Amino acid sequence: MWWTGVALALLSVGAFRAAPWLFVLCLVGAALAGSLAVVRRSAHGLLFDVFAVPLSAANSTPWLQRAMSRARARVGSGTQRVWWSIGVAAALLLIIVPLLAGADAVFAGLVNGLLPRVDVPAVLRWAAVFVVAGLGVSGSLFLLAGPPPPADDDAPRRARRFSPLEWGIPVGALTVVFAAFVATQVAVLFGGDGYVQRTASLTYAEYARSGFWQLSIVSVLTLAVIAIVLRYAGQETTGERRLLRIAVAVVIALVLVIVASAVQRMWTYQQAYGFTMLRLLVEVFEGWIALVYLLLFASLVRLRRTWVPRAAVGAALATLLALAVLNPEGFVADRNIDRWQTGRPLDTKYLSTLSPDALTATGRLPDAQRAAIEDVIRDHLSDDSWQGWNYSRATASR
Repeated sequence: MWWTGVALALLSVGAFRAAPWLFVLCLVGAALAGSLAVVRRSAHGLLFDVFAVPLSAANSTPWLQRAMSRARARVGSGTQRVWWSIGVAAALLLIIVPLLAGADAVFAGLVNGLLPRVDVPAVLRWAAVFVVAGLGVSGSLFLLAGPPPPADDDAPRRARRFSPLEWGIPVGALTVVFAAFVATQVAVLFGGDGYVQRTASLTYAEYARSGFWQLSIVSVLTLAVIAIVLRYAGQETTGERRLLRIAVAVVIALVLVIVASAVQRMWTYQQAYGFTMLRLLVEVFEGWIALVYLLLFASLVRLRRTWVPRAAVGAALATLLALAVLNPEGFVADRNIDRWQTGRPLDTKYLSTLSPDALTATGRLPDAQRAAIEDVIRDHLSDDSWQGWNYSRATASR
């Protein structure tokens, strides 16, 4: 029920937020959540579980064909002949009616008044949506009818285990390096801009920009190292388990400080040079990485990590849903207007490239600057059909 609720909540974002990139991310997240709602934790692992529905869609096609064959056999051949007759009649009408319409203008007017106008691009678009949705439904039914084998946590592990010395050397090296780095961050935190200019010959904003990506890569790589250590480290004795808990907990604590430093750097850089969607998204990604580290920290209590992958995916989808609730483009516009009110320049050209979601913040601007943003955004709006109605676009067009 959790995964089903998340999938429905992510799908509903398209009715409230107008940012296309946000809807695409929510649509992908809803598909992943829907797959996890159908498949319990299987022996094939999380990678199969999150893509189980699309992977099973192809296998479900012959399964559906056999079901349709059995249904036709039960109905009998008489009904089949009726359907053939209907098909032949429809084909004849498609040929004869246009010919008669071309022969007589009065009949052509009658036909044109009765037949609906067909929007070919819309028909093709909805046909593609129908095919994709149909394959998703058939794949889900196929998995429900024959679920994959469940994961067995009690199955014996035959993989070679690392001794405390083998995994302790790389983990210890990371601990020493991270501790030294965290010590420098404390000095930067209390030393501020003057300390950075004396030691690195950079302004504080340049210092923040220069280190964010490196720190992000370090946090991701370390996450992979911890996952491997927890998977293959020997845990036969109480001493080995205690040492593993302490060593990994120390590394996680230090990496969380590094993640906080990366986020703080990007936030400082945005305050100096302006907020953008890309900069906000990488901050959100770092926040999700911090959540994954906290999940790993919680798994150290019993040294059971089988629940962590699904929890990490759940944290990612929850983060995406929280981002949609925040209204990211409105948040970016709001923060840039805050900078402008403190005497910084306002990039109206960038703000005008955002979706109508950003219009929640532009009411604070003078008429000339507000019009420079809102007029461009409204000029790119098109009328929504009832299927594609969106609250943000509807309120923006008023």
